[in-house]
Formats: sequence, C-alpha cells, structure tokens
Amino acid sequence: MADQTGPYSPHPNDLDELPESLRAELTLLASVLDQALVEGGGEELLTDFRQLREATIHLRASRGADADRAVEAVIALVDGIGTYRAEQLAGAFTVYFQLVNLAEEHQRARVLRERSHTGGLLSESLAATISSLRSKVGEEALTDWVARISVQPVLTAHPTEARRRAVIDALRRAGELLERLESPRLSATDQMEAERGLREQIAILWRTAQLRTTSPTPMDEVRTVATVFDETLFSLVPRLYRALETALVGPEALGCQPPVFPAFLRWGSWVGGDRDGNPAVSAAVTGAAVEIQAEHCLRALEAAARRLGRALTASSLSTPPSTEMVALLARARELFPEVGQEVYVRAPEEPHRQVLLLIAERIAATRLGRGLAAYPAAASLLSDLRLIQRSLSEAGASRLAYGELQHLIWQVETFGFTFASLEVRQHSDVHRSALDDLLGGGEWDAESLDRLATEGWPDGTVALSPLTHEVLATLRGMEESQRRWGADSSRRYVVSFTRAAADVVAVQALARLASPSGALVLDVVPLFESRADLQAAPQVLDSLLALPGWRARLRSGGSRLEVMLGYSDATKDAGFLAANVGLYRAQGELSAWSRRNGVDLTLFHGRGGAAGRGGGPAGRAIRGQAPGSVVGHFKVTEQGEVVFARYGNPAIALRHLEQVTSAVLQSFPEPHQALLSELDRRFAAESELMAESSEAAYRELVDSPGFPEFFAAISPLGEIGRLRIGSRPGRRAGSPELAALRAIPWVFAWSQTRGNIPGWYGLGKGLAAVAAEHGPARLHEMNAEWPFFRSMLENAEMSLSKADPMIAGLYLERGNRPDLVSLIRDEFRLTRRHVLLATGRDHLLAGHPVLRRAVELRNPYVDALSFLQLRFLQEARRVGPKAGSQHDRLVSLVLQTVNGVAAGLQNTG
Repeated sequence: MADQTGPYSPHPNDLDELPESLRAELTLLASVLDQALVEGGGEELLTDFRQLREATIHLRASRGADADRAVEAVIALVDGIGTYRAEQLAGAFTVYFQLVNLAEEHQRARVLRERSHTGGLLSESLAATISSLRSKVGEEALTDWVARISVQPVLTAHPTEARRRAVIDALRRAGELLERLESPRLSATDQMEAERGLREQIAILWRTAQLRTTSPTPMDEVRTVATVFDETLFSLVPRLYRALETALVGPEALGCQPPVFPAFLRWGSWVGGDRDGNPAVSAAVTGAAVEIQAEHCLRALEAAARRLGRALTASSLSTPPSTEMVALLARARELFPEVGQEVYVRAPEEPHRQVLLLIAERIAATRLGRGLAAYPAAASLLSDLRLIQRSLSEAGASRLAYGELQHLIWQVETFGFTFASLEVRQHSDVHRSALDDLLGGGEWDAESLDRLATEGWPDGTVALSPLTHEVLATLRGMEESQRRWGADSSRRYVVSFTRAAADVVAVQALARLASPSGALVLDVVPLFESRADLQAAPQVLDSLLALPGWRARLRSGGSRLEVMLGYSDATKDAGFLAANVGLYRAQGELSAWSRRNGVDLTLFHGRGGAAGRGGGPAGRAIRGQAPGSVVGHFKVTEQGEVVFARYGNPAIALRHLEQVTSAVLQSFPEPHQALLSELDRRFAAESELMAESSEAAYRELVDSPGFPEFFAAISPLGEIGRLRIGSRPGRRAGSPELAALRAIPWVFAWSQTRGNIPGWYGLGKGLAAVAAEHGPARLHEMNAEWPFFRSMLENAEMSLSKADPMIAGLYLERGNRPDLVSLIRDEFRLTRRHVLLATGRDHLLAGHPVLRRAVELRNPYVDALSFLQLRFLQEARRVGPKAGSQHDRLVSLVLQTVNGVAAGLQNTG
C-alpha cells in the first residue's frame, strides 16, 4: 500500500497555525515531558526520542526515491535500538499523545467558553435550535415537541478503553492544573505551585506502567462508570436543562417559574449486565452492579439535599410553609426524632431548611436499607420535593422554588435511585439451550413459548444445567433489583442475534418460570445485527404481533416497543458502505412497520467509537437517519473510550448533549421528515447500486482464500488478545475464523496497521458504480443534499485521513500476499478519489482544517510507534512462546506500542 500522495506533515514544533492558547499549552507540556524524560532516563533518552522523531518528520516531508531512503533510515535507526530503550521510547511517545489529547480537549472546552461569552448563538446549541424552530413552526408546535423528546445514552464497558484508570486519573489531575494556570487571578506563588504540580503529574504519567497487569473485572468496570457519574453526569444534567429553559423562556424568567418541559434525559448501562460472550458476568455481578450504582446515586442525592437544606434559610415569617409542608415536616421528625430535634434547635424558624435536611436523612436511610425510614421508590422522594417546591411557590418565593431545588428534582427525575437503568444482554443461543434443558429437548416454537409466558409453566418444571440455572437467576435478580430500587432499575433484556419471534418470547417464557407471580417487569429488546437479520426484522416483528400473548403485553404497555440495531457486526459482515445502507433501510422499514401497526417505536442504535463500528459525531448521525426513524426519540450506546471522550470534561459533555438534543428536536418538523422521504426516494436506486457494488468488493477481499491468515500475519491481532482492556473475551465461542472474532478487535487491529479498512473498504467501488451509471456530478449532488450520505462520507473521510498508505504498506508486506495487497491499494486510491469527487475538494478534511492539522501534526509521532511495533512484532513472532520471558517481554513492548498508537489515533475499536 506504499503511496506517497498522502498529506504533508510539517515539523511538529511548527505550530503557527494553531490557536495561541493551544500552542502555548502544547509547548509547556512538551517542555515538561522533556524534563521528565531526562529525570527518568537521562539526556540520552531525550536525545533518542528527538532523533527518532526527527527521522519520522523527515520521512513525512520526503517524496519518491527520497522517501524510500527515509524509510530505510528509520528502519535502520529502530533496528539499532535495544529492548529497554524501545520500552522507554514507546512510553515517551504514548505519554506525549496523552498530553496532546489533554491539551486539545482543554482547547475545545476553552473555545466553548469563549463563544458563550460573546453572546452569539453557537451552531447546534439549544439556543440556536430553539430560535430556528420557533421562527419556522411557531411557539405552540415547539412547546409540544419539547414536551415529547427523549434522549437515552447507554454506557457500555465494551473493551475499547486502552488506558489504565491510574493513567486517566493522572491526566485528570494534570488537566485541573492546566485550568488553574489559566486563571488571570493566580498569584506568582500559586502559579509556581501549579507548575510544580503539573511537573509531578507528568512525571507520574511517565513512570506509570501503561499496561494493566490483570484484566479488569466486571465490577471494576462498574466502578469506573460510577466514577463518570460522580465526576460529570450528576452535575451536568441541571446545566443541560437550564440551557434548554434559557432558550425557551429567556434569561429573565430563568429559575422563577415551573419548567416548561419534562425531564427528557434517561441513562442506561450495560456495565455488569452484558453477559453476551462474557462468562465473568453472572447474576451475582448484575445484582451487585445495581447496588453499586444505587450507592453512588443516593450518596450524590443525599449530599445535594443536605447542601440545599443548609442554604435554604428562608424564615417562616418571610416564607410561611403550606399546610402540606407542615405535615410533611411532622412526619419526617417522627421518622428521625433525634435529628429532627437537632435541626429544629439550630433553625427553629426555618421549616423548609429543616425538612430538606430530614429528607437527606431519608435518602441516607434508603441507601442503607433502614426499613420504614427509607423511601420505597424515587417517586416518593420526588413527591416530597415537589411538595416543598409548591410550598415555596405559594409563599411567593418562586426563585427558591425553581432554583437549586429544581436542580435536585431534575436529578431525581433523570437518575432515579440507580442513576442508570441496568440492561441485561444475552445471546439468543443461550436461551435456546436453556429451553432445550427445561423441555427435555422436546419441540417448541414461538406459539408454545407465548403460551408459557402467558399461562405459566407446568408444576414441577426444574432446571438441570448450570447454564439454565444462571439464566433464571439473572431474571430473578432483575426482579429483586426492581423490588429494592423500582422497576426502572433493571427492566430491559436485550437479545443478541435475534433471528425469529421465538428468540424474543423465549425470554418472556423463561421470565414467567423465574417469576411465576408475574411481578418482574420486563421489556425484551430484539437486537438485529447481521445484514440478513436487519433485512428480516420487520417479518420477525410481524410474527411477534401475531402471537396473542405478546400482542396483549405490547398493548398493555402502551404499545411501546424498543428494537436495537447492531452497527458493529453489520459492518464486519457486509463492509462499511453496504452496512450503512442496510442499517438505513432497516430503520426506514421498521419505522414504516410501526406506523402501520400503531406502535410507538424507539430504535436503539448500537454504535461504537470508530467509523467501522458506526462511530462519528452523534448529532450528525441523528440528522442522517432514515425518515421517520428519529421523531423525538433517540437511544444510543456510548462505548469504551467514547465515554471518557464525551463525558470526561464537563464543558465537552454539555456540548455533546446539546448537539444530540438539538438534532432530536430538529427531527420533529413535518417538512424535515418530508424532505428526508423525498431524498430517500430520489436516491434509492443509487443507494442500492453502491451497496451491492461495495459489498461485492468487500466480500471479494475477506472471502479470499487465506485471508484470515493474512490478517493475522500483518496485524497485532493475536497480541491484542493479551491487552487487558476489558473483562470480555475478544472472540465468541466457536470457530477461530473471522466469524467468531468480535468487531472491536477486528477494527482495533486494522487501526494499528494504519489501514483502517473497516472504515472505508468497498466505498470506492460503490461510489464508482454510481459515477459510472449516473455521472460524477450525481455524487456531488448526493453529498450536498442527502444528510445520510453526507454523514457517512464524513465518517469515511476521517477514516481515510487516519489511514496512512506508506506505513500500512509496511504492514501489508508481512502477509506475503501481493494479490491482496493490490486489492487494498487499488481500493484505497479509488475510494479517496471518489470521496474527493463527491465533496468537491482537493484533499481530505479540507472542510475541517483544524482537524486536518491535528492529524498531520500527530502523524510523525504515530509513525515512530508504528516502526517500533513493526520491528518488535516481527521479533516476538520469530522467537515464539518457547522463548519464555524473552517472548513475554517482546509482546509487552508490542502492546505498549499498541497503546500508544491508539492514543495517537484517538480510537481503538
């Protein structure tokens, strides 16, 4: 794949095109890192670091024969580096990327703050969206739409976060120090102390082992997600709602009247509940996950209630309590007589303060499970808070009623008692095995399972296998969580690889056996993953609707149905373009099915972080969905590294949620949906043509004889399996071939080769087919007018920009398959040419100059890690496992480079 037509990367120290604040921060961080390298490895380490960097910079600036000589020079330089020095260099380049990522994140937050201070409307902000919609549809329609929206991010622990928690924490501390250094009020002494602290944190980063020595357990992953709640999500929610309220009523009325919209944000989690292919997730783990979530959520609510109570010092003279409030206070004092007396003595004339402090005690009792003092459900806590709010409002204290107290109400509405609804996921094959066990291998079908779910099981039915016991224990555990924390704590059960109606009703039948009383509230969510399953999804739903028991349960639940679409496996199965078209078509067909049958459908998007797994900016993705598929509702997975990228920094997290909410609001107007439908019809033939051509090209590559062996030879796929980044294995049980390989390691391994094939391969053939049939101008027209096509193309453009033909060519050569290399090289050139043809630009990312510049500046540093990886990957495989500790050390070095490349490219899977 050697190709010298990629973007030119100037010297990384030439930062003139960057904003002054970012340039200064990068310069500071680089100098501090240099000092850490000298202190940790001597001047010689810094010299070697700079020498390797200069060599790769020179390579980036070379062309033709000079480039060939530059490649040879870098290889010779790397070949002369000993193992210990290579370990140090891999660590140095990795920390460099982590610091660059931190500075860029800090810059994004800085820009958002600066733009908000100018008073203008930021694009995709709630202020800009509401202003636009108000002028287009009027106040009445706008109010109606805002009252109906629903946004549901679902956090997952899919293993794509390569960084250790210790590294994330050190970077967070460094980020806090960078923010402190920005303060214009910082004294000279405080500045010196902040700089000293920054040097300490970077020294910690440099000296901290980047690789985990043990794989995280599911409980480790649960605690990590809970930390995100503690540090960002809990305080973020009121800020999002206030942003919407400000856009709707203006700053003057802010916080002095009841909200004009309900809380629309709900969080979900798979962490500790996703057992599909993960034997470490058991019923006990799932139950413990809910308990940990509740612990963190209730502690946050208790602290918020206590803080609010201490501040709400309005006297009964100025703010007389309502009769209801007085009764509430009396009941609370009966529950906590000692504390009640204590707060009364401290604040005898401040009843609202007293009752909030006693409510904090009730929240603590709820967390500790202390009988009658505990709240039975979040709704009871909400009832008390709203009663206090009414009391304040009736006393004329509107600002007190709808200020900080409203924040707490929003937090309870959004998070309940467990901050996220824990969703269980299991493979449909597991349920089939359990049913075979329970029914003695007898015949069963959707109809018989529907009867079992409706009428119950025969007396004496017992589970025999450990697998069946575990399935039933999981369902009983969900019931127990609901009994303790409410139905929303854990009610959804996602069925992976749903292929027939029986796969859905199987879970409902098993739930009836686990909970004969029917107390378990269960929403079974079919997950359609392969392209064939996506195409068959409407037929599966028709079969379900024909079952009397399932149909009755659907109607009793308000005819609300959730269906999940799997992006990762669809892309791995059919290729980037065909999968995107297939998912788009499935969305449209499912939406049409829901309208025909009077069903309120929510499509749950199982998107990953990388383009090869459905990744990309969420707001753009929403605007590119099929007509009718996003009308006020949007639910999506937030996976691995994406969780920290989107929610690690409060300013960036708020911006992300504003963009998502804005895109969902924009999905309502009928003209918008009508336009999408018209574009869908207009470009239907083109989409089918490009999907067919693309899939044929993709299957030609991956179905070539010996392709799995080729892929294993050119990439660190086998070694990535030893990178302890998650509790779930990288393969499903079964064949060792590509079919058993999960999408995450598939994408991860390709990104390491700098080829990024899952994010673009086959796109060129698809676009070329449209250009040949309808003319090149048709591609430009589709990109200009069709949001789906434009969103897909922008994601592919990012993948292409991160793919590097020169470095990828060095990996591809290791496979000794010139025929496959030729296919990949030709498709890359074809894809790049037709993407530029469609966008009308002369180079990739021309429409995103800041992003393009960031990629260019990173490339030489990523190259250094890639050359180290190429050398030591070959050496590790040459000596083999029989070499014992020598082989283990070489593999560890390879994994350090894997970690570094992931940081440099800012994505794994």
